Amino acid sequence: MNRHVKALLSGAVALAAAAGTALAAYPERPITMIVPFAAGGPTDTIARIVGEHMSKTLGQTVVIENVTGAGGTTGITRGAQAAPDGYTIMMGHMGTHGASPALYPNLKYDPTKDFTPIGLAAGTPIIIVTRKDFPAKDLKEFIAKMKAEGPKLNEGNAGVGSVSHTTCTLLTSQLGIKTARVTYKGTGPMINDLVGGQVDFGCDQIVSVAQQIKAGTIKALAIATPERSPALPDLPTTKEAGMPEYEVSAWNAVFGPKGLPADIAGKLNDALVKALDDEHTRKRILDLGGTIADKPGRSPAALQKLVESEVARWNPVLKGIAAQAVNPAGATSGATPPPAAAPAPAPAPAQK
Repeated sequence: MNRHVKALLSGAVALAAAAGTALAAYPERPITMIVPFAAGGPTDTIARIVGEHMSKTLGQTVVIENVTGAGGTTGITRGAQAAPDGYTIMMGHMGTHGASPALYPNLKYDPTKDFTPIGLAAGTPIIIVTRKDFPAKDLKEFIAKMKAEGPKLNEGNAGVGSVSHTTCTLLTSQLGIKTARVTYKGTGPMINDLVGGQVDFGCDQIVSVAQQIKAGTIKALAIATPERSPALPDLPTTKEAGMPEYEVSAWNAVFGPKGLPADIAGKLNDALVKALDDEHTRKRILDLGGTIADKPGRSPAALQKLVESEVARWNPVLKGIAAQAVNPAGATSGATPPPAAAPAPAPAPAQK
């Protein structure tokens, strides 16, 4: 073998070794996880819980970056446009990857095509809640009140496209009624006004309302899952309470940009799975009322199927309803809802 051929072979071996070393070294710096809603909300909470343990497995810090706006689609758009190198990932949810195509005609991403699915982080059951002195002792009385006075009742939500907005839209569509929709810039302000009695009711994730329910500052009527939650064992399911057709849960999942190399996506999924197998991490999620899928349910393929099914589910429910939102002055904590007859301005962006 002449020297020229030997040199070429040596160079090829060196390049291959360097490439293998670079791949094996991932990650070499901190990883940014975009949370497309405000700090302190349910998506942010789940992201911080799983991100903390993922950091241990990956050997690098998973840094949470809250990028709010437009029902979470601002942050997810940024994540979708990031370099597919594994250093920018995102925590999406039912709204950003299920409801968004129906609510935003000019959406800059396709949830089913423009991401690399990493895995499902947690499910978060939905609870129908009211102010503590709302004149209905159970779901049947609440439904009767809704049918009699729907347009007079203030429904609080965390913004167009948020989980509270989409799931209450499903509820009112099934009941065939309309309400006065009060749209806030996040879960916290909406819950604060529900506690203060300034809005009448809402639909939200158990991780957002469990503590207030336990404290008695708001009233829970039913949880929209087939079985009761261990976190609130005395709360009946919607089936038990008389509305079996209303079953819905939100979810949070980790995504990467489209084109993420398979080995990097595999490392991220492995870190997520290990986080969800960790006893302490599981307890933190379960104590909040969240649910954790089995290992097959945490696979990238299972997440891809979930996204496709959610887009198909929410599209007929949500198309054309964004303009119905009512926005209190400033849409901030403590805002007082306008009268039910007030004209509806443009929807406020969701942060949830």
